[in-house]
Amino acid sequence: MLSEQSLELIDLVAQLGSFTAAATHLNKVPSAVSYAIKQIEDEIGVVLFERHHRSVSLTPAGVHFVEESRELLKSIFRLKRRTLQAANGWQPSLAIALDCVVRADRVAYLIRDFYQRFDDVELKIRKENFNGVWEALVNGRCDVAIGATSTIPVGGPFLSKSMGKVVWSLVMSPAHPLAHISEPITDQALLPYPAVCLSDTSWQFVPRSFAAAPNQRQIQVPDWVQAINVLRSGLGIGWVPRHLAKSFIESGSLIEKEMVSPLPASDCALLWNSRQQSPAQQWVLEYLGDGLQLRTHWID
Repeated sequence: MLSEQSLELIDLVAQLGSFTAAATHLNKVPSAVSYAIKQIEDEIGVVLFERHHRSVSLTPAGVHFVEESRELLKSIFRLKRRTLQAANGWQPSLAIALDCVVRADRVAYLIRDFYQRFDDVELKIRKENFNGVWEALVNGRCDVAIGATSTIPVGGPFLSKSMGKVVWSLVMSPAHPLAHISEPITDQALLPYPAVCLSDTSWQFVPRSFAAAPNQRQIQVPDWVQAINVLRSGLGIGWVPRHLAKSFIESGSLIEKEMVSPLPASDCALLWNSRQQSPAQQWVLEYLGDGLQLRTHWID
């Protein structure tokens, strides 16, 4: 049976072009190298080298064999390395879920710095909304979740780090009929107008939404970009994280209205599976920093 050592020997002879040179490199006698090569040729039933007076050269079959065997040697090397890495906690990929409330502009920096640090681990970024973040963590679709809101009693080996609270603003277009009401608005006053809400990405957990009032008609969209576009068009009203609505409020394309019963601020957290402590995950957790850094980079 062909061995790794056999493939390496053929590759060495092919590079040096001589049994004698290969023997010198291996601290062996030339006859031992010549005999080993002949055994390999007999095993596969193909002549790999043409013998000349003082050198050897690859036959066409030998050229093909060496090209294929070099790829095989690379695969063997990767197999050994990854097996050793797996024994030390290495994982081939790391999945991170981003809740809809976090700022998207930090993602590119995370990806850049991760790939500068790891050349053998794939980073998978997924967007989730509300309970979909918790479901992704529980079902193993992600290893780390940034910006999870509320609390679901999932149990299991999950750890968390507070990112502070997400403050919600009721916003609408300046052209919306409610925009001209000066006093604090009641829930009852919201009922005639559709509430723009994000769709919860959970398939198994009970979905959540931030409708402004019970039984209010909703316009469900996949993310805050779409939500803000719909709100600016005057098609509805909605609760938006204040840090995401701030620039639109300041520019005047959205206005914030005071409510008699405002939506409570939501706890926000970094979550991770403590059983998946790979070097890549540990690096990400250290990179994301403490609660203040998390809030500054992803919420504020």
